[in-house]
Amino acid sequence: MRALIQRVEYAKVTVEDEIIGSIGPGLCVLVGVTHTDGAEESRKIAKKITKLRIFDDSEGVMNLSPLDTSSEILVISQFTLYGDTSRGNRPSWINAAKPEHAEPLIEEIVKTLREEGLNVATGRFRAYMKVELVNDGPSTVMIEI
Repeated sequence: MRALIQRVEYAKVTVEDEIIGSIGPGLCVLVGVTHTDGAEESRKIAKKITKLRIFDDSEGVMNLSPLDTSSEILVISQFTLYGDTSRGNRPSWINAAKPEHAEPLIEEIVKTLREEGLNVATGRFRAYMKVELVNDGPSTVMIEI
């Protein structure tokens, strides 16, 4: 399982001109699932996100987590994180999990984040989504479990 995490001033996701999820200051989290991932990986990555020290403390040092700052989180399923370009120029998606496998694992991440007390918005699985965000500094992190 992979997650690309971006600290944002705000983020929103739109499907067919309807905003289906939006957050204020927090994290936009793109999650990719592979065939061997299960509920345990979902819970691990969610716990890692909750404790990720990516927000500035009073001295400007990235020392605070989403839990410390009551940050909001936008979770978007992103199978393209498993795009393989090692052969040729067109990505192969063979390492990305099928939707039937990935969707419940994304839901488990969202459930775990909410159980930790975080406000979580989501995209819509299997939909063509437009994600808009404003970065909050140079803070993009990749996590792989």
